[in-house]
Amino acid sequence: MKSFLLFTAKLLLITLVVLGLLDVLYTLVYKQSSSRNKIAYVYNSKARDYDVVILGSSRANNHFVAPLFEEKGLKTFNYGMSGGHLFEASLLLKLMVERGYHIKNVILEADLNLSNEQQSESVAAKFLPYIHQSKTIKNHFSEQNHFWALYYIPFYRYITFEPRIGFREMYDTARNKPSNVLERLGYYPLGIKKGNMKNNLTNLKPLHNKYYEEIKQICKANNIKLIAVMTPMCSNTKGLDYFHKVNAIYPEIHNYEGVVQGDQYFSSCGHLNDSGARLFTKIILKDFFKK
Repeated sequence: MKSFLLFTAKLLLITLVVLGLLDVLYTLVYKQSSSRNKIAYVYNSKARDYDVVILGSSRANNHFVAPLFEEKGLKTFNYGMSGGHLFEASLLLKLMVERGYHIKNVILEADLNLSNEQQSESVAAKFLPYIHQSKTIKNHFSEQNHFWALYYIPFYRYITFEPRIGFREMYDTARNKPSNVLERLGYYPLGIKKGNMKNNLTNLKPLHNKYYEEIKQICKANNIKLIAVMTPMCSNTKGLDYFHKVNAIYPEIHNYEGVVQGDQYFSSCGHLNDSGARLFTKIILKDFFKK
């Protein structure tokens, strides 16, 4: 019995050592690269100056054509992340401030993402390689489920979120495999209509959202002008009064839900194609950056 216990203890010790070494190796790889995704692009950066930073979900990533801002002399980057929630947008802005970014304006897509305060596991996972190096990231995740395991069990986060930060992504990061997420200043154009041109927002309810409030506070504390907008939906959407419900809670959010009309401008009901995005971006430039 004593021999069995000793063997088990040694096996556990060896397992912990191996997991610890793998954790260190993976983390070192992610700390050396800034070209695979927008989170690494910010985390592994030094101070940058921007006239305009764009934050939000795919409805920011696909809707704001950053090169059109640059044509107007506005240094801009679209940090919108497909699948992202305000949880990740708030944390990304915190990291920018932590790294000394000087930002004049933040355009925040705040519409459908106001309806939840959850993390997007597919996007949030990409912050986790840095959780031991950054108090900002640690504190932001501290109230989330499984935080204890993610923070204290070596290599657990890499196993749990293997499709996002596991071996294949680590390997691609180590060999600097090209990624298109940073092309076009972060803007990702969509093609012609191919998705669902019907949508139903009837059961969606906007919240007094914790992470939207955080973004407002960060902007106020750092003298950043916050431009919060609701972006276009196709006309064949049920429950469009959702956007009026948003304004009932947050009247400062500008409602552009119906500003682009015609299915020819949409790739799916909730996402503009490239032509629609360019039309929408020109409206935003005219309304907020005319001077």
